[in-house]
Amino acid sequence: METIESAGHSSAGHSSAGYSPAWLDLREPADAQARSAELVAELRRLLAPAGHIEVHDLGCGTGSMGRWLAPQLPGSQHWVLHDRDLALLGHAQARMAPTAADGAPVTATTRRDDVTALTEHDLAGAGLITASALLDLLTRDEVDALARTCLAVGCPALLTLTVVGQVEIRPADELDGELAAAFNDHQRRHSAGRALLGPDAVEVATEAFTRHGAKVLVRPSPWRLGPPQAALAAQWLDGWIAAAYEQRPELAGRPGGYRRRRHDAAAAGELTIDVEHRDILVLPR
Repeated sequence: METIESAGHSSAGHSSAGYSPAWLDLREPADAQARSAELVAELRRLLAPAGHIEVHDLGCGTGSMGRWLAPQLPGSQHWVLHDRDLALLGHAQARMAPTAADGAPVTATTRRDDVTALTEHDLAGAGLITASALLDLLTRDEVDALARTCLAVGCPALLTLTVVGQVEIRPADELDGELAAAFNDHQRRHSAGRALLGPDAVEVATEAFTRHGAKVLVRPSPWRLGPPQAALAAQWLDGWIAAAYEQRPELAGRPGGYRRRRHDAAAAGELTIDVEHRDILVLPR
C-alpha cells in the first residue's frame, strides 16, 4: 500500500504509514467527541441480538476507532485491525479496549495489508466493517470497490470522519476563503497516479453504496476546536496552511503574514476552528 498523506487532515485512513502515533493520539479526543452518537445508537440497535461479532477496522492507525466504539457495543467482540504500518498495528492491538458495553470480552488481531485491495474473502465473517478518516484518501474506483466488497460481505459499515471541505475560523480573515479553496483543491490532488476524492468523498461514497443496494445514513461529525484544543488546532492549522500554499504558492507571498497572524491568535486563545466531517452508516438491504 502506498503512503498517502493528507497534509491538513492527517488521518488514520487509507494508509496510516507516515502519521506518527503522537499526531494520531493528539487528535483522538476530538475524533471521539465528533463522531455521530446517533449512528452508534442505530448500530447498537441493529447488533443487540448478535451476542458475538467480528469487526474489521480498515486503516486502523493506533486503534482509536476500536477504543471508542467497542465499549459502546454489546456482546463479545473480536476486532481485526487492518493497516500497512506494523508499528501502528502494534499500538492498536496493545491498546484495544478490553471490554464491551455489557462487560463482555474484546479481543484483537492484526493484518498488515492494503485496504484498497481487500476482497470479500479477506472480510469473510465480518459482522461490522469500520473505518475512520479513510474515504477522502481514496479514489472514485477504490470507493466503488469498497462498496461492492462491503455489500458482498453483507454487514453494516460505519465510516466516520470524512472531510467535506467546509472550514470556519473565527474571527474571520479576508484570506480564509482562498486558503480553504486551495486546500480543497490540494485534497483532490493526484498522488502516484491516483486522483483522490478529498471533500467529494461523502457524495461519491453515498452514491456508490446506494447504487450497489445499500441504505445509507449520513450525519455530521464536526471538529470544534477552541482554546482547550490549542495543541491540536495549532498542528491542524500548520498542515492546512502548508497544503494550501503547496497548491497555490502565490498565497504565501501575500502581505500581512497570514500564517504568523493566525498562529499568534491561536496562541493567545483567540481562535476557534470548526472542521466539518460526515459519518456514514451503511446498511445492506
